Amino acid sequence: MSESFLIRGARPEGTDAVDVRLQDGIIAEIGTGLSAGGATVIDADGLVALPGLVDLHTHLREPGYEASETVLSGSRAGAAGGFTALFAMPNTSPVADTAGVVEQELALGEAAGYVTVQPIGAVTVGQKGERLAELGAMARSRAQVRVFSDDGFCVWDPLIMRRALEYVKAFDGAVAQHAQDPRLTEGAQMNEGTVSAELGLTGWPAVAEESIIARDVLLAEHVGSRLHVCHLSTAGSVDIIRWAKKRGVNVTAEVTPHHLLLTEDLARGYDARFKVNPPLRREEDVLAVREGLADGTIDIVATDHAPHPAEAKACEWSAAANGMVGLESALRVVQQSMVDTGLLDWADVARVLSRTPARIGRLAGHGRPIAVGEPAHLTLHDPAAGGVFTPEDLHGRSANSPYLGRELPGRVAWTFHGGVATLRDGVLTAAEEIVR
Repeated sequence: MSESFLIRGARPEGTDAVDVRLQDGIIAEIGTGLSAGGATVIDADGLVALPGLVDLHTHLREPGYEASETVLSGSRAGAAGGFTALFAMPNTSPVADTAGVVEQELALGEAAGYVTVQPIGAVTVGQKGERLAELGAMARSRAQVRVFSDDGFCVWDPLIMRRALEYVKAFDGAVAQHAQDPRLTEGAQMNEGTVSAELGLTGWPAVAEESIIARDVLLAEHVGSRLHVCHLSTAGSVDIIRWAKKRGVNVTAEVTPHHLLLTEDLARGYDARFKVNPPLRREEDVLAVREGLADGTIDIVATDHAPHPAEAKACEWSAAANGMVGLESALRVVQQSMVDTGLLDWADVARVLSRTPARIGRLAGHGRPIAVGEPAHLTLHDPAAGGVFTPEDLHGRSANSPYLGRELPGRVAWTFHGGVATLRDGVLTAAEEIVR
């Protein structure tokens, strides 16, 4: 029999404190003054209970780039950050563009056991943008893929993008676009603007993102299919999504934690931890994406967790890889940028970091309400805690976090995946105790 837990005095999504019993993988009882009945008792006074977090945009690197991350190490990082489900991007080697590769990723996630790993399939063969990948085969596979993306590369050919949107309609799929016009960003190193001019670095203009989003929402409207916009980063992009939703276009959008908090000024030190694609933008863009998330224009927060080995970042800016790790810090950054500023409450956090990403990804059993009979995917967060983010807070294979040395509020205390405590009072559970 699996271990049962009695969580005393937690506040579901920030509401009044209650006791929650987890047993046999489900939420078995909710009330006040519940008896322990042999369960492991957790004093959750002051802790916010959230449905297990779901990340629609994670790079787990396996197969092919295990020096950066593996499914196991990324799953541990996710559990440490309060996540119970990770959608794995397809830029692996081989690329996840066939049923065989996505089923391999699914099996690796099941073996790790810390989180549910849901593969995302590539839109085009090898992510080369030339011809459609085996979308139907991946959808019919055991992985049941419903989100497809060439993330890292834009599906730049409008005809290929149209055909992809048409194809995925047959099984209620979505195309998740990395919105970047490749011609407008050749050699780009950071956001195009005053700071890039001062530093002499080639700029990545906002219009390179906005023009692709504008094109794709029109294509999605024409086809009547689901479009998801990855890592939206500019004020203009928020305006386009807002316009598209008013027209009734079936479009969703995500913003990363780093685009909610960090600005292009961090490039001044040439510290490659702050090099990312899309790049860190202006303060005006940060404020605009916060407003877009608060008013529902932007649907979710997704980490774009992108691990790299030390040598890929410990070099000159122009040679450094793009990307940041973000699983362990995501909830804390959202608290700082959105909750502590009064823009979101904890029910909103549950929506943008759990319920809606699970819905977009059609991931059954996740993003469910904290209610009796629901799967016991649960995160306990202490908003009153906090401190300096250090390398000890990282649990993956790479340490390219932009938050090292930065004060962040909050602390993820417990994570439950299917009723199993993958994180216990801030400490990851040993692997041999997780695999079921």
